[in-house]
Amino acid sequence: MIVQANVRGRDLGSFVAEAQSKVAENVQPPPSGWLDWGGQFENLQRAATRLALIVPIVFLTIAILLVLALRSWKDAALVFAGVPLALVGGALTLALRGMPLSISAAVGFIAVSGVATLNGLVLMQAIRERTASGLPGPQAALEGAVARLRPVLTTALVAVLGFVPMAFATGAGSEVQKPLATVVIGGLTTATLLTLIVLPVLAALRKPPVS
Repeated sequence: MIVQANVRGRDLGSFVAEAQSKVAENVQPPPSGWLDWGGQFENLQRAATRLALIVPIVFLTIAILLVLALRSWKDAALVFAGVPLALVGGALTLALRGMPLSISAAVGFIAVSGVATLNGLVLMQAIRERTASGLPGPQAALEGAVARLRPVLTTALVAVLGFVPMAFATGAGSEVQKPLATVVIGGLTTATLLTLIVLPVLAALRKPPVS
């Protein structure tokens, strides 16, 4: 016997979890019988398993590339610090809009991590260039931040404004588009603040790498 249902007004994961709990309490399969939960929920489980493997690999790859680009673990750590703040911003935006963590939202977290890292790398390289030219740390950080203000803001604003229509979509496919766009908008907003404010402050306080 196959029982089908279309889920509306809530996320699939919490609906199935509640349904499984109530079915387990009130339904007893006949001898040699069993219950399986399939359909889109089964696809959701497979996608979550893949993401559990892909996400750590992505973050590890980003960290390695930063170290190779900057040739400094400390500077790479400063740039990578933008990723957690981007994740927090995306999670808070999801919570404010009452959206659950879904597969599309997880993809948004991966995308926003890449953009946040790129902006941090651009700014850090500008600061390092000025430090190498002999400027003291605070001055190098200030001038580097000012010099890269437009590129960083442009990159963030293009992504944020481009996802605004998706964040408020109501048509077919909006259940996939809205979490993705919400994460990107919230994550890039907080990550940009870190890139332009916190990162220069931390860079000014760090000791210049020994050449």
